[in-house]
Amino acid sequence: MKNIIIIIIVLIVLVGGAVFFMGTGKKAEAPIENTPPISTDNNQNNSQVACTMEAKLCPDGSYVGRTGPKCEFSACPTVKNTNTNTDTTSPTVKEFTVSGQNFSFTPSLITVAKGDKVKITFNNVNGFHNFKIDEFGVASPQKQSPDTEVLEFTADKVGSFQYYCSVGSHRAMGMWGTLKVE
Repeated sequence: MKNIIIIIIVLIVLVGGAVFFMGTGKKAEAPIENTPPISTDNNQNNSQVACTMEAKLCPDGSYVGRTGPKCEFSACPTVKNTNTNTDTTSPTVKEFTVSGQNFSFTPSLITVAKGDKVKITFNNVNGFHNFKIDEFGVASPQKQSPDTEVLEFTADKVGSFQYYCSVGSHRAMGMWGTLKVE
């Protein structure tokens, strides 16, 4: 009888530990839309602000939201205009660094304009993952961390598109984000 009680206690501890471990993974966040600017002071260290704020204004006029449990903001995009002449019809190159870890992407929301050239540097920092956007034919190979892949495409469709990890059930476990093309 004592052995059965010990076995039951061990099973409860194991199940509780598994539930706790799986519950610490970041769930993808819903995109923040029409959120007023929090601060236009770009010298302010917004990552130290209490978790009551929902968005911050980037220098390019876009907004970024919280990235998860540590209440850090997503990175503002680095805008690089590769146009060397005065023709204003050339698309803007927007560069982003997306980190993948078990089981989330940071940032979980990327916003660009239709026609922008998009350059995403995918840093796989923890685990076996990849980065994929079906609608733009973008996919990195599935690889073990640490690994970095650079993906480039033109955002030629308007809408919200999911980027995700296509390894096993990672997408279902919350490893996805949203590319918003306006």
